[in-house]
Order: sequence, then structure tokens, then C-alpha cells
Amino acid sequence: MEKLNETHDPAVRSWVPAANQEDGDFPIQNLPFGVFRQEGSPARGGVAIGDQIFDLAAGLEAGLFTGEAAEAARAAGGPALNPLMALGLGPASALRARLFDLLRADGRERSRVEPLAKRLLVPMSSVQMQLPVKVNNFTDFICSSYHALRYHRLPVDSPLSPVLCHMPVAYNGRASSVRISGEPMRRPNGQSKPEGEEVRFGPSKDLDFELEVGAFIASENALGSPVPIEAAPSHIFGFCLLNDWSARDIQRWESRLGPFLSKSASTTISPWVVTAEALAPFHVPVYGRPAGCSALLPYLFSKTDQAEGAMDINLEAFLLTPRMREKNEPPARVTKTNFRHAYWTFAQMVAHHTSNGCNLQPGDLLGSGTVSGPTDESAACLAEHAKPFALPNGEMRHFLEDGDEVVFRGRARREGYVSIGLGECRGRITPAPA
Repeated sequence: MEKLNETHDPAVRSWVPAANQEDGDFPIQNLPFGVFRQEGSPARGGVAIGDQIFDLAAGLEAGLFTGEAAEAARAAGGPALNPLMALGLGPASALRARLFDLLRADGRERSRVEPLAKRLLVPMSSVQMQLPVKVNNFTDFICSSYHALRYHRLPVDSPLSPVLCHMPVAYNGRASSVRISGEPMRRPNGQSKPEGEEVRFGPSKDLDFELEVGAFIASENALGSPVPIEAAPSHIFGFCLLNDWSARDIQRWESRLGPFLSKSASTTISPWVVTAEALAPFHVPVYGRPAGCSALLPYLFSKTDQAEGAMDINLEAFLLTPRMREKNEPPARVTKTNFRHAYWTFAQMVAHHTSNGCNLQPGDLLGSGTVSGPTDESAACLAEHAKPFALPNGEMRHFLEDGDEVVFRGRARREGYVSIGLGECRGRITPAPA
């Protein structure tokens, strides 16, 4: 696991005013990586600080980086972060430490750096965020026992399926349809078979979201070389929010053989990659094994992972309907959960994914699966609700309608540390093609 260091010091403030706002997503203790584009310029890498983006190319041009930090800045300065991830965790940590020094209010170089602010900092409001990585491979897991049980209308204290007890089950998703927050989600067409009716083809009627956390892979393991669970954290670069859009009516029909078109239409991720290092203060013990599950197999067990492999990240999903938008009403919260409810850790996911010798590559995306908790409020998708529910304005929803916009937010908190956010992940439903 990543260790605590000076970049987690809660007393440090930045000379960038917005970075010091209470409950802002991007204080100086965060410094996540992303890729942005200004009109008329190519996409390039940057780091979020408050409501600004530190332009890494401008920092290099100003001579602010040397050694490992410069190597990392060059790797992160292009249109995708894969080269940075390929370097492993060390260079990114060196760059993050250097940025921390450059941006801190009491920094020794403030008098040199702050006058360059107009050259180094780009307002977030003036850019278009891009996919932070070129996603070559995407795997989505099932990490929540609560989701598995509630989805199948079973009490949350019921015994789990034996296979879910023994391993983090997953499917290989469609990497080409991973999209950045803000892009629309077009309702998919597909086959479905409503109960008592004939097979039909047409727009999905039961379109759903799944509130998840995504992890990006850092250094590659060679084909045929499994990653031991003790080494798995060194292969995890950072995290984002992830919406695994799901067409439930299509899924119910095709899942007799396995999920395919019900999941591949689109997956939306947040634009900022919060590093594993930034989240180091928020690790907690792993959620206890559900009743009836036997001991973990040795390749999935590590004392360190069990003691601190989970993360305390509050997760929320909001729904903004066309009527709310028309009346300028705020989105309604429909889910409040926490990533600490996850039954499997990302280290276990990496260990299991590579256990047959599969090689993970820099920038590969792993989805945690729906992060549901024990209460109805913490149901992290709509399908877990047995009946339609009322929104604050009186509208009813069971599944998503055209024009609905889903917004995810995530925040890590711990007593004695500055809380950090994962940014925002949003997407609006547009009608299916004719």
C-alpha cells in the first residue's frame, strides 16, 4: 500500500485560492492527473489544483522540473497518460511531490512560481476534458455482495452464490465505448423478451446506471507471469468514478449466455485520475466476509490487504430530469453509499485477473462493479429497487427516461486529513437511433 508522506499534511495550503475551499475536490493534497484541450490547441496533460489546471508542458518549458519529476512530466504531457502509467508509481510520486512544493502557500519557490501563474495555470472553465488514457482493455467486476443479492430480490443477509464467495467474478467490457464525463449516453437498441411476450428488438426500456469506482493499471506484468497479491498495489496507478450503463431488459435475455450488448453501448468515466498515493490516508480494513463463505484461497489472501485494502470513499448518485432542468431545480440524490462496502479489493481483482497469466497493460481499466451497501439508500443502481420510487418533485422512476442526466460524485474523508474528491462523472440519456 502507498505510505503517508508530506503531500498528505493537512496543515498545508496552496497559493491557488480555490484549492483551499472547504470540501473542494482538488486541494493541494489531491493533485490528480488528467488530459485537457483548449480551443485551437492539441490535447495535453495537466494536474488539477482548485478550479485550475497546472499545465505540465508549461512547467517543463519554465524549467520547473528535473530528474524523475521531469521524466514524469514529459510522459504525462501528451494526449494520454499511458506513458506516465508505464513508468510505474515512482516517477508520478516524484512529480506530485514537486508540484506540491511549487503550489504550497509557504513554499520556498512561491516568489518565483506565483508570478508565472498566468502561464502555468489554465482555468478549468476554459477547457474541454478528454479521456485521460487510451483504454485498450476494460474489465468490470462484481465487488458487492449487497448488489448481487438485492439485484436478484434476495435479502441482503442471504448466503452468496459459491462462485461469488470464492473469486471476484468479472466480464471483459468494451474498451472502445469508454467515454468521458459529459458525453451523452444514447439509448441502445437490442433484443429483449418481456415476460409472457415474444422476443422483440428495439430501444431498451429498462436503462440503468451502475455507480462504480474505476482503477487504472500502472506497470505491466509479462504474459504468463501472475501478479502476487502482495505486489498488486504497485500495479494500480489511480482511480476514477465509473458509470457502467446497463440495459436491464437486454441483459435479462442475453445473460443466459453472458452480458454482451446490454453493457457495451457506453461506459462513462470521470476525467481526473486520483492517484493511489493521494488516497493513502483513506485505507480501511476490508469488509467482513458474508455468512457462509469459506476462507479465501491463498492467492487472494494477504494480511496487509485485509487490514487496509479497502478505501473509505463516500459515493453518491444524482438524477436530473428534464422537468427539474426546465424549472432550474437541483438534481435529486438517489444513492448514497461507500466504497468500503466492497467485498473484493482492487488488489484481489488484479491478483485474480492475472492468476492465469493474463498480462495487464498500462492504462487498462478495471471497474469495481456496483458499489451497493446494506440499506435501500445505498442501492447503487435502479434495478435493485423492486418498485418505482418518487423523486422530490413527485416524478416517478424505475428506470431512466430520455433526457434524464445521471451525476456521480465521490469524496474520501478521514479524521485528521483533508478530504479529497474524485471529480464528477455525468451523462445524459438521448433517444435511441431509429
